[in-house]
Amino acid sequence: MGEPEATPENATLLQGFEWNVPADGKHYQRLCNAIPGLKAIGINNIWLPPGCKASSPEGNGYDVYDLYDLGEFDQKGSRATKWGTKEDLMSLSKKAREEGVGLYWDAVLNHKAGADKTEKCKVVEVDGNDRTKTICDPYEIEAWVGFDFPGRGDTYSKQKYHWYHFTGTDFDAATEKKAIFKIVGENKGWSDSVDKEQGNADYMMFADLDYAHDEVINDVKAWGAWVVKEVGLKGFRLDAVQHFSERFTNEWIEYVQEKCGDDVFFVGEFWVGGTELLTKWLDKMGHKFSLFDAPLLYNFSRLSTTEDADLRTVFDNSLVKAKPVNAVTVVMNHDTQPGQTVATPVEGFFKPLAYSLILLRREGYPSVFYGDLYGIKGEHAEPPSCGGKLPDLILARKLYAYGEQDDYWDQKNCI
Repeated sequence: MGEPEATPENATLLQGFEWNVPADGKHYQRLCNAIPGLKAIGINNIWLPPGCKASSPEGNGYDVYDLYDLGEFDQKGSRATKWGTKEDLMSLSKKAREEGVGLYWDAVLNHKAGADKTEKCKVVEVDGNDRTKTICDPYEIEAWVGFDFPGRGDTYSKQKYHWYHFTGTDFDAATEKKAIFKIVGENKGWSDSVDKEQGNADYMMFADLDYAHDEVINDVKAWGAWVVKEVGLKGFRLDAVQHFSERFTNEWIEYVQEKCGDDVFFVGEFWVGGTELLTKWLDKMGHKFSLFDAPLLYNFSRLSTTEDADLRTVFDNSLVKAKPVNAVTVVMNHDTQPGQTVATPVEGFFKPLAYSLILLRREGYPSVFYGDLYGIKGEHAEPPSCGGKLPDLILARKLYAYGEQDDYWDQKNCI
């Protein structure tokens, strides 16, 4: 008889950054040095920060300027990104491969920022609370929508961006007026395959990419396959998925998998408290996809800030309960850390419970936050969570969280 097959090791994801890591261009080096230790405690994959060139050297990458500049070209005030140079990134990739750790790229595909020049285009203003309502007649503005990428030229991609590659913007350089401007013209308009937040969620910030334009579609598809092969990626975290075309997202995933293999992993950020909205979205995506379990995170927040909380309700209406295979479970991430936009505080005393609930259970794919593992810097500084014992919980998952699972829901303060 042959040897019995080994149990596959539990997978654990680390979000490999927090909002306030130093803008010293050395973060990739820090991660590279940390990888052997992370692998030893049970981290299998690392979600990298958005590493495409931002609109400034301090930019965290959500203000994305050039998808094809990974810290290689002198653009927007530096060659490196906030996180480091492309050489640092490739060293990190090599080390991850040697240690058997996968890397996920934080892909910011909704918009572009830091344009090289203004261009004149016709627009209408829309109601900030209902983007489907036009509040003026068309008129001309001078918008920051011209992208020439002078530092990179035609390397990797010849595509340049002009006003007709975007659906909207928020600033008129001629009058310095701020508003939400919908660009008008042939085949122009908000996408009809986005969330209904504020009437239509297509416009979020900066210059909003038009995924009905063939040149945009082809360039961003090509980038997806290029970056997987260039960096040696195992997956993607997609930023703000409810704000850009579901149709395009499906096409993009199919293209990347066709070029790079069916095992490329995709998880999307969709911050809503309602599981029904998330499951509907997953159904449309054909389940090639996972989402962060925002409803579970809201439950953690509620339980940690309510005096008479009932722990038995922790998984009520959570994505991990509805779609365990498609749920990436979190206690905190860069969006929810103090000072950021999504206010879901999980009190420090509750974090050991919350991490136990995602790390030591069968269902879900847990994501550990860099700021909880190493501490948070900046104005809202915090020490490592769980009294510094979070590595022990991750290791306990690696070593022991297997086999049958029985839950006992007898008391409201003890599972």
